[in-house]
Amino acid sequence: MKLLATGLLVIMAVIFAVSFALQGRYPWLEYVRAASEGGMVGALADWFAVSALFRHPLGLKIPHTAIIPTRKNEIGASLGEFVEENFLSEAVVRDKLASVGVSRVVGGWLARPANAKRLTGELSAGLTGAMAFLSDDDIRGVIEGLARKHVVGRDWSPALGVLTGKIVASGQHHQAVDLLIDKAEEWLVANPDSFGEVVSKRLPTWLPSFVDRVVDDRVYREALRFVQAVQADPEHRLRLALDDYLRKLAGELQHDPLMRLRVEGVKEQLLDDPRIRELAATAWQSIKDALLAALADPASPLRLTIEQTVIDIGERLGTDTVLATKVDAWVENAAAHLLSSYRHDIAAVISETVEGWDGEETSQKIELQVGKDLQFIRINGTVVGSLAGLAIFTVAQALVSLAG
Repeated sequence: MKLLATGLLVIMAVIFAVSFALQGRYPWLEYVRAASEGGMVGALADWFAVSALFRHPLGLKIPHTAIIPTRKNEIGASLGEFVEENFLSEAVVRDKLASVGVSRVVGGWLARPANAKRLTGELSAGLTGAMAFLSDDDIRGVIEGLARKHVVGRDWSPALGVLTGKIVASGQHHQAVDLLIDKAEEWLVANPDSFGEVVSKRLPTWLPSFVDRVVDDRVYREALRFVQAVQADPEHRLRLALDDYLRKLAGELQHDPLMRLRVEGVKEQLLDDPRIRELAATAWQSIKDALLAALADPASPLRLTIEQTVIDIGERLGTDTVLATKVDAWVENAAAHLLSSYRHDIAAVISETVEGWDGEETSQKIELQVGKDLQFIRINGTVVGSLAGLAIFTVAQALVSLAG
């Protein structure tokens, strides 16, 4: 395109030279000379204008030339302000999101099984990469640190006391008591011989065997009768005694320093046990291995569940108008909040990026992007200049003829 525009200028110069030399012999060539002269002027003027955008024409540092390389920072700042005011305004973004219907578009995309499978695969790959990146020792260290801060470092007794008091006051412990008593009764009915052996072992060895059997049978029947009585009577003295004990325990956990020290001792002994730490480490490794295997298998129940959940969410967004409206409102509010808080920072990326560019390289990149249009300006200038020169010369000749 540069060759074409420059070629037209050369053609105009040749035509001008020929017509200028022969116009005395052939008067009609004066019009050709005027047209070619105007074409040269237009071509040179537009060449200067186009070149002044990107460089100093002919290397002459004429004021207001090489505009882009010398003023790229101001151009970048202006571009950033333009984007901030016209594209990152809250009203524009809200209108755009409202017209798009985010919940409808996202819901339709998620509801397609192929998309749900693809998204599940991406999530699985991301989780797998994250777990591969993290060190097991670091994770165990974090877990141990959190446990020491929030578990070991806290006094359990008051919270346990309040919880125990609420459970006793609401009577929720009665179900646990009933379960224990039912299991005890079932075991006694199913295992009379085992119970008898336990009793016999505690009798003197010098007693005759028939005395052992009598005692075993009597103790067994009394134990079974006692358990069945507790089972049948909601107001049995054992139940009432257990309620009193739990109420007393709840109070001591909250207010008795000795009881609180005992609880803290049990807690520290439990948490400092190396076997507990080893169990925690083994549990984490087992969970990690199982999770990695499930994420790697496209047919695993975990991935199938995630896929179905994604599809269900998509279908829900497409059919539940209330939910869709809430999601759209949340997205709009979130976008508005981000823009109001960070719109200037986002727009600043443009100006900072432009500032980091080399001036000459920036000029070359822009010229390559719009180069054809710029050369068409030169071509149009040549054509328009020729027509303007011809018109001016024709009008001037007409005026001279009328005056003569």
